[in-house]
Amino acid sequence: MQLIDCFLEHGWQITFASAASEGEHKADLAALGISEMPIELNNSSFDAFISALQPDVVLFDQFLMEEQFGWRVEKHAPDALRVLETCDLQSMRHSRHQILKELLKDGISADGYGELFAAPDARLFMRMAVTDLAQRELASFYRCDLSLVVSDVEIDLLTEHFKLPAQLLHWCPLMLRDIPQSGRGFAERAHFLTIGNFRHAPNWDAVLWLKNTLWPLIRQQLPAAQLHVYGAYTPPKATALHNAAQGFHIMDRADDALQVLAAARVSLAPLRFGAGIKGKVMDAMISGTPTVTTPVGAEAMHGELPFPGAVAGDAQALADHAVRLYKDQALWEQAQRAGWQVLQARFAHQQHCASLIERINQLRDNLAAHRTANFTGAMLRHHQHKSTQYMSQWIEAKNRLAPTDR
Repeated sequence: MQLIDCFLEHGWQITFASAASEGEHKADLAALGISEMPIELNNSSFDAFISALQPDVVLFDQFLMEEQFGWRVEKHAPDALRVLETCDLQSMRHSRHQILKELLKDGISADGYGELFAAPDARLFMRMAVTDLAQRELASFYRCDLSLVVSDVEIDLLTEHFKLPAQLLHWCPLMLRDIPQSGRGFAERAHFLTIGNFRHAPNWDAVLWLKNTLWPLIRQQLPAAQLHVYGAYTPPKATALHNAAQGFHIMDRADDALQVLAAARVSLAPLRFGAGIKGKVMDAMISGTPTVTTPVGAEAMHGELPFPGAVAGDAQALADHAVRLYKDQALWEQAQRAGWQVLQARFAHQQHCASLIERINQLRDNLAAHRTANFTGAMLRHHQHKSTQYMSQWIEAKNRLAPTDR
């Protein structure tokens, strides 16, 4: 939505094409003047649609969409600039998850484990580079003219270890308008909070770690403390964790995330794996709510600036930081101010929107030379897209011949 906002600000005409069914909380794109088009996977009807539209720029929502539709865009709208929006490095998130699973399977505590919590380095690269997911994801980076990466830490990993050319990447984190400089004070707030979509594996793992390890450590020091756990798509296994006597409350989806965050005194984000930048940490900063998180949770959020809360890799340290922030008003207020400073320095809409539009326009003006310089991408498009194309056409033919009464 922030990208759409940026494009609309510059007068661009937008068509939103999606193969997904409409969700319950879908944004009203029509009210923004955006055309909408349902599209199908493995269906040549997309070819007619993109041929008629002939867009100047095509933005793919993550690499799976580029795999599905990139070859069709190249074939039927060859002059369109192809841009990949990554959200996060899925292969990095997946590899960190695998490390955590291995530790837990072997009965080893993940607390403080360097390879798991450290910023991306050669060890993580070695874990990622041998996976099919990383190879598919990086191939998509090469096939596109530009990839938007929300995390500057991930850009460093891609350029330093995967040797991806910097000219194919652009740092484009979340872009915020109207960054606040004041909010509810310490005395107006109560309770701890954690928030996150339950369908996202790092969030579910964080809730389990809270329930089984972190929250008991916090309650030892604050026996009356209450934790409110918000998340969309709450499954029965999460509802079963609710225990009012322990101060552990499963609250289901929040209608307004910023509102519930602004009422809490401390946000807990104990993410043991993940990638990208963390919307829950961003929302906490907007709400003036200090966050206690892991190095993974803080990654790419604050740069060289002080983190607006506390960061630790082991359960006891996280609990101690959470209790101290909850009780110490001066420390809490310092963290609140740090959050607004981070937002202004790293996530201002004006800065990143202007930079993105300038980069896109520069590439459009020099597209032929840019693509010639990306010979690896040309090879991957030739070979990978041929196999993807033929598989898609085979699936389409199979679907066409399938009995209709199944």
